[in-house]
Amino acid sequence: QVQLVESGGGLVQAGGSLRLSCAASGWIFSRYAMGWFRQAPGKEREFVAAISWSGGSTGYADSVKGRFTISRDNAKNTVYLQMNSLKPEETAVYYCAANPRTVVVGVEDYEYWGQGTQVTVSS
Repeated sequence: QVQLVESGGGLVQAGGSLRLSCAASGWIFSRYAMGWFRQAPGKEREFVAAISWSGGSTGYADSVKGRFTISRDNAKNTVYLQMNSLKPEETAVYYCAANPRTVVVGVEDYEYWGQGTQVTVSS
C-alpha cells in the first residue's frame, strides 16, 4: 500500500522558517520524482517545488525561488521542503506527491498524494 505522510507544519511568524518532511512507504520511492504543492482556502492547489528521482534536477514555482529548497534522501524514503522567509500569503495546506516520470508541475501529473500538513504564517 502506497503511503505518503507529511509532517513539520505549524504556526510561524512572517519571515520565519519551517522544514517539511514527507515519508514514503509501500513502494519504490527512489524511482519516483517528488513534488510539493499547497492549497489555501478557496484556492486551487498549486505547484511549489519538485525533484527528480535522483535529486539531480529540481524545479520551483517563481514565487518561492531563492527561499524554498526541496531535497530528498532515498535511503530514508523521505523528501523535504525547507521554507525560509515565509509570508502570510503562503498559509496553506502543503502536500507532497509522487510521479513516475520527472520534474513536472501539473497536479494531474502526480500519481500519489499525502494527506497534507497545515502551515500558518502570521503577520
